[in-house]
Amino acid sequence: MPVILRYQGFKFFFYSNEGNPLEPAHIHVRSAGKEAKFWLSPAVSLARNDGFDARTIRVLLELTEQNQTLFEDAWHDYFA
Repeated sequence: MPVILRYQGFKFFFYSNEGNPLEPAHIHVRSAGKEAKFWLSPAVSLARNDGFDARTIRVLLELTEQNQTLFEDAWHDYFA
C-alpha cells in the first residue's frame, strides 16, 4: 500500500493489488477509520465515500485536484 502523501492526518494512497483487470488511476484517502476514493482522470471525481462529511469531501477533492499530477505519476510508475 504505497502512501503518496500525508496531510493533516489524511493519508493518500493506493492499494498494491488494485484488481485484475487494473482499475483506472485513482487515489484512496483515509483518516480516523474513514475512507474515500477519487478517480484521477479524465477529471478528479469522487468514486466512493465511507464516512467523511460533505465539507471534508470538498477539502479532499480540492487536495486531490492540487496533487493530481503527483498521484497519477506515482500510479503509473508503480503499475508500469
